[in-house]
Amino acid sequence: MAKKKQARWASFANAWRGILYTVKTQGHFRFHLLAAALVLLAGLGVGLERWEWVALFLTIGCVLVAEAFNTAVELAVDLAEPHIHPIAGLAKDVAAGAVLITAIMSVAVGVLIFGPRLLNFIVH
Repeated sequence: MAKKKQARWASFANAWRGILYTVKTQGHFRFHLLAAALVLLAGLGVGLERWEWVALFLTIGCVLVAEAFNTAVELAVDLAEPHIHPIAGLAKDVAAGAVLITAIMSVAVGVLIFGPRLLNFIVH
């Protein structure tokens, strides 16, 4: 039983190491963290409803997860194919495209949540 607990804690430590690696080495991940912080602060400022908070947290989570998976794909591809290869490059492009899709969708969610409030503020 003690070994299972140690293994479980070790897996959490490994996960945190991965997160910290991503934060330290990936500029786009840090950009998304900053954008998320600003959006959450804006949400506090306008008084969002519970469902809007849920939508924001899910959207932010999706973008950060996509960025982390992109980093993992890049590392794995670089390890498997250290030389430039068209398929290796395509794998990286597809992973980056997944990040772009989630980022675009997060902007759409932001517009749906904040847009009417901003428009109301501008008109009145």
